[in-house]
Amino acid sequence: MDSVVVDSPNVKYTEKFIEAEYEYTNSKVRRENVRIIAQPTTTHYTFRTERRVPKLGVMLVGWGGNNGTTVTAAILANKLGLKWMTKEGERKANYFGSITQASTVCVGNNEFGEEEYIPMSGLLPLVNPNDIVLDGWDISGLNLADSMSRAKVLDYNLQEQLQPHLKDLKPRPSIYFPDFIAANQSDRADNVLEGTKSQMVDQIRKDIRDFKESSGVDKVIILWTANTERFSNVITGLNDTWDHLSNAIRAEESEISPSTLFAVASILEGVTYINGSPQNTFVPGVLELAEKRKVFIAGDDFKSGQTKIKSVLVDFLVSAGIKPVSIVSYNHLGNNDGKNLSAPQTFRSKEISKSNVVDDMVASNKILFEKDEKPDHCVVIKYVPYVGDSKRAMDEYTSEIMMGGTNTIVLHNTCEDSLLASPLIIDLIVLAEICERIQFKVEGDEDFQRFNSVLSILSFLCKAPLVPRGTPVVNALFRQRACIENVLRACIGLAPVNHMMLEHKHEIITSSSTTNHIGKKRTRDGSPKISMDASPTSSNSSSDVDM
Repeated sequence: MDSVVVDSPNVKYTEKFIEAEYEYTNSKVRRENVRIIAQPTTTHYTFRTERRVPKLGVMLVGWGGNNGTTVTAAILANKLGLKWMTKEGERKANYFGSITQASTVCVGNNEFGEEEYIPMSGLLPLVNPNDIVLDGWDISGLNLADSMSRAKVLDYNLQEQLQPHLKDLKPRPSIYFPDFIAANQSDRADNVLEGTKSQMVDQIRKDIRDFKESSGVDKVIILWTANTERFSNVITGLNDTWDHLSNAIRAEESEISPSTLFAVASILEGVTYINGSPQNTFVPGVLELAEKRKVFIAGDDFKSGQTKIKSVLVDFLVSAGIKPVSIVSYNHLGNNDGKNLSAPQTFRSKEISKSNVVDDMVASNKILFEKDEKPDHCVVIKYVPYVGDSKRAMDEYTSEIMMGGTNTIVLHNTCEDSLLASPLIIDLIVLAEICERIQFKVEGDEDFQRFNSVLSILSFLCKAPLVPRGTPVVNALFRQRACIENVLRACIGLAPVNHMMLEHKHEIITSSSTTNHIGKKRTRDGSPKISMDASPTSSNSSSDVDM
């Protein structure tokens, strides 16, 4: 696939790194009565990205569930280049739904004035999902082939081809605390860890080390895609600091959840941990531990279908000056996620993550919404076994428009739940891994540093984005995607996408040498020249190593 190399004195390619000098422009504001005083600011950054792509191991908590088996099967099918027949005809493996693997970015205009696009994965050397080595845990002891059949997500002809490759893969025993998930999950819990909470943490850490050694991977990332847990109570003296949480684990306190134990084990092993479910895994004690150990964490809850649409539609309404006053979302699904969510305590975790997705967009427009005013927002989830993994989502958005009028938008969305979530899992893993290879320093600093332990860059993929303390929460989908793209662009010295297209706003003249219409001649001082070659030019490179 196409990749980009930047030809600029501000970008240097060495055998080990891509180094880019970057001017970050922003505005600092202050309020004076009814006026906002804006002061443009410029900060000079130096980005350094390690070019070598590691052999990556991924351990999934909930490996035998719908998402775990589907993402494993998808990676294997893509690696093997599988094709299969359906009633609509032949299908072949792909990564549709993944922004890193199936979306493109514009890197500039060519000599004809046309925009050139490359895959997002062509901006920096990213991990190829086909090369990921998988392992994980599950409270169900079924092998991956039988788990795939139980999930009923993939076409039968494809399952037949995958069976021989999956039958020898079996999840490691996982942590099962009945109080944290629905009682209806007990019949699956035949592969569980025994012992104290401290012993379970030690066993998870041992599993991570065993996997890394036996597989030969360079690094490991852990992602939770198991059942939604109920919310853990954040209690002073119990889990509000790392010292208290550590003591609570040793004391066998009942309010410490399985996902928190997995997060603690992962962080203690120096391994990035991503929470794909809505529960509050990252209690204050876990956050403190991650910050102390400088280990990445990210979450919460995959933003795959209905909530992704909501974060687009509400952004559109508010940006258009239309006031959403009522948002009602109804879901029914029949997979094991729906079965688990039929319990009130686990549904409450999901309800919270789905309900807060509009808050930042509402808060951005004080013309429409007075202080503390929000739309009425209701979320309903029902378990209907017959529909399986094919989730139905129905939404009604009622808004106030000009002069007391109303506008109602009603949507019906049928989506295959795990086939939307699996590419998100891939993106979370691939983007988290590249963040581990990016360092930067601000002008005046002597040493390079890494991103904050809380990877807010992954907010695009999460319903309830976890952000560092003091950082605004952004749920608007296109702002979230622009963050990912523009950070990757900064690492190779490219300006952020601004959509101004000033080069096309000039007076139009006709060139005698071409039938194309071009703008008046303008300088390009300081503008990087884009090369679509696979290797750096000799003028700014000390190495011929490909990206």
